[in-house]
Amino acid sequence: MNEGMNKTVQLNKHLVEQLYTDCINNGCLERLDDLIHQDFVGSRGEKGPEGYTQTIAMVRTGFPDVYFRIEDLIGENDRVVARWRMEGTHLGPFAGFPATGKRVMQTAIVIYRVKDGKLVRAWLQRDSLGLLRQIGAIAALPVNPPKA
Repeated sequence: MNEGMNKTVQLNKHLVEQLYTDCINNGCLERLDDLIHQDFVGSRGEKGPEGYTQTIAMVRTGFPDVYFRIEDLIGENDRVVARWRMEGTHLGPFAGFPATGKRVMQTAIVIYRVKDGKLVRAWLQRDSLGLLRQIGAIAALPVNPPKA
């Protein structure tokens, strides 16, 4: 990788770090205009900084003490891959389910594409089933299912 490309990849990775540190963990949603491209499309179909603001607000409403820890951050060309672990306490409504007070953990991998120094696309694979089980929205399967 040439020096110019390496610098761009490092800037792209820093952009993703800022998203998690400033906006998601610390709730500085006004920073999203600096980080999210107007043409942004998220994994849930959200569009632009406004759409992403709503997604973060939904997470922070359900889990006011939410903390995302980036465990791996990999960059190449215009892509950055983040593997993260989220922890928080379910103290507000989330995904249509009332607060349970339960402490939860979720893991995910997300791929971001960067354009013009801002995030323009996100593809997310997360353990939604595990999170919904932790808040009691979905019953866990029995460890030893009954024999027929």
